[in-house]
Amino acid sequence: MVPDQWYDINGVWTGSATILPDGRIVMLYTGDTYDVVQVQCLAYPANLSDPLLLEWVKDPNNPVLVPPPGIGLKDFRDPTTAWLSPDGDKWRITIGSKVNKTGISLVYETKDFIKYELLDGYLHQVPGTGMWECIDFYPVSLTEANGLDTSANGPGIKHVLKASLDDDKNDYYALGTYDPIKNKWTPDDPDLDVGIGLRYDYGKYYASKTFYDQNKQRRILWGWIRETDAEELDLLKGWACLQSIPRTVVFDQKTGTNILQWPVEEVESLRSDSFEFECEAWTRISCTIKGRLSIRDIFASFDVHKETVDEAIAEADTGYDCPTSGGAANRGLLGPFGLVVLADDTLSELTPIYFYITKGTNGKAVTHFCADELRSSKAADVDKIVYGSKVPVLQHEKLSIRSLVDHSIVESFAQGGRTVITSRIYPTKAIGRAARVLLFNNATGLSVTASVKIWKMDSADIRPFPFDQL
Repeated sequence: MVPDQWYDINGVWTGSATILPDGRIVMLYTGDTYDVVQVQCLAYPANLSDPLLLEWVKDPNNPVLVPPPGIGLKDFRDPTTAWLSPDGDKWRITIGSKVNKTGISLVYETKDFIKYELLDGYLHQVPGTGMWECIDFYPVSLTEANGLDTSANGPGIKHVLKASLDDDKNDYYALGTYDPIKNKWTPDDPDLDVGIGLRYDYGKYYASKTFYDQNKQRRILWGWIRETDAEELDLLKGWACLQSIPRTVVFDQKTGTNILQWPVEEVESLRSDSFEFECEAWTRISCTIKGRLSIRDIFASFDVHKETVDEAIAEADTGYDCPTSGGAANRGLLGPFGLVVLADDTLSELTPIYFYITKGTNGKAVTHFCADELRSSKAADVDKIVYGSKVPVLQHEKLSIRSLVDHSIVESFAQGGRTVITSRIYPTKAIGRAARVLLFNNATGLSVTASVKIWKMDSADIRPFPFDQL
């Protein structure tokens, strides 16, 4: 859909589709009007028998929603997929906004997606978080490994509320309980509320949305990877920004406090040659992994002796934080150690993905998962930042990293996807067959045994839809 009507002439913005019980599909999206007011618009597929739904028809009643009283004309956007009301006779959507500096989630109810009633109060609000955009709201099962339809609710179900914060351009989520009668969502942990707690991704990742894949019973997350170089360089290369590898989302039944994100299984169809590598009880010396290629799927597990950590933790660092740590070159008693990807022969360019163990406020070990872009590129006009956060590690678990390494993007998943970091980098030397992968250990008081499996990855085959398989 393109901006071609008075109600969306300044932009066809974020929206969401809802599949109705009779098979019809409706799409709600935000339009930016000719006088720069954010409104909600309705569209339908022109031909439901088209498997790609390429053509859409905008409803003549558009816009179907305008900013309500008390909401800024530029602070009303990004409707979610609809879910059924408790009686099952109406649909509900939520839209992001703000009141002063409080981020809010408005809820509307409708029977036909043309006429709406604004429900009293807010689904949720968090002071100090600013404008909420690209809101997402969906259920996760506490007991099953599959995803759930957006309308699911009841025993054994939590709800994820996610907001993209316009102020800092990061995606935050929280787990909680949804009461459809009171039109309220309550976070499990107020200290980890939306906008002040957990993030989907601690790197360059924003404006994400999920959908329910009813064919494979899974919830799929898409996110936007932004550029960090100069605009004139984007113009030279002819493209800017892209979607991440899609991820499945499930509740982490082991911790009970977070979701797990993992690349969809279809990514594995791109794997070809593989090899395994082990580096036993290594300390300062790096282990070079054979083979050269920038496109890889890497899985690495790290075995650190619990007794060693327990003995050393009293003297370990405290107050560690990946973004302010100075990166992987700074040594500590129990870190850093992990992978180096997209490194050239002289190590003038490299991107470490690593763990760092510190002492928490309770005197016990806390594990951090970081991605260091400080030396990722010799180019001058690009972001060079250390990303990361804490990652939950349960007793007797090995530490693990899965990294999908493309030419200029690295998506890394720690502990099965409890913490995720997307790195947008711009190597000038570590390109193609000049790119190396290494294991490293910069910890001064820890030996680590690492096991690594690496797959060569083919490029995605972007091909026409297989109409013969309908």
